[in-house]
Amino acid sequence: MELDIPEFEGPLLQRGVGVIAPFDLALERELWRWAPLEVSLHLARTPYEPVPVSLEMAELVSERRHLVAATRDVLHVEPEVVAYLCTSGSFIKGIGYEKTLRDAICDAGAPCAVTTSGALLEAVRDLELTRISVITPYDEQLTKLLHSFLAEAGTDVVRSTHLGLGGGIWKVNYRTIAERIIAADDPDSQAIFVSCTNLPTYDLIAPLERELGKPVLTANQLTIWACLGRMKLPMSGPGKWLRGVF
Repeated sequence: MELDIPEFEGPLLQRGVGVIAPFDLALERELWRWAPLEVSLHLARTPYEPVPVSLEMAELVSERRHLVAATRDVLHVEPEVVAYLCTSGSFIKGIGYEKTLRDAICDAGAPCAVTTSGALLEAVRDLELTRISVITPYDEQLTKLLHSFLAEAGTDVVRSTHLGLGGGIWKVNYRTIAERIIAADDPDSQAIFVSCTNLPTYDLIAPLERELGKPVLTANQLTIWACLGRMKLPMSGPGKWLRGVF
């Protein structure tokens, strides 16, 4: 019996992205939806911490030793870039601290590093955003720290809403998230940023961008966009304002 085998060496050559995720991430599938076919995502998680979503948790999951260990866990598959997939953990102590997180990942051996909040700053800069609206699933304390992070970058938060959740963020339904995004919109805001890599947003972005006529930027979207930009690859999925920026 003859097998009809394609005349090339397969499978498709994969290009890797290492992803350091907090222990409670539940949205791996959403990440993959933005990745083109030739990109593989290799995840490592920070250690479990028995605390609710809060400033304390953000501090625990962004400890340098955890990022170093997780980076080393994924290096053997030779990722081209390693991303720290956590918004709050990368904005809580300002722009300077965000850079120390990237430095820690590179010091551990990664060829290139991205953080979710760093990706947000890149989008803000490249889209020339000076006024945005914000929605978060966090409490008021964490949400205000995000405002401070953006203010440090020269971007004003003109309207903000937060859900005040201490856990189970991935369980929030699309209707609730869409309603909060619409409520956070303001005529003066140039875009809306939806914080937290554990908040599902993929299927909301395109219809809400059409409805509101402005970018709807989300944490997972921006992280993958920044990684793919460094790999000179296009992003799959929604987010028309981000295409071709790199």
